Amino acid sequence: MPSFDIESSKRDQGFTYVCGIDEAGRGPLCGPVVAAACILPQGIEIPKLNDSKKLSPKVRMQLFETIKEKALAYSIAFGTVEEINEIN
Repeated sequence: MPSFDIESSKRDQGFTYVCGIDEAGRGPLCGPVVAAACILPQGIEIPKLNDSKKLSPKVRMQLFETIKEKALAYSIAFGTVEEINEIN
């Protein structure tokens, strides 16, 4: 289970929302990059939630559905090889 020490520290500093992010892909080397950002309610525990690269595709999809249901907000973005090369 991931540690929430950083999130707790930020909330102690007065931040109301803490956004978690993750990305997957190799960019201009092999294809597009996908990034996601999510704000979960404070204190929520979602079993098996961990680094997406350590999860099986089946578990990732199950967690995706759970996260969409429970998240305060989330967003998913795609960057093509061309966009990455242009913007860097």
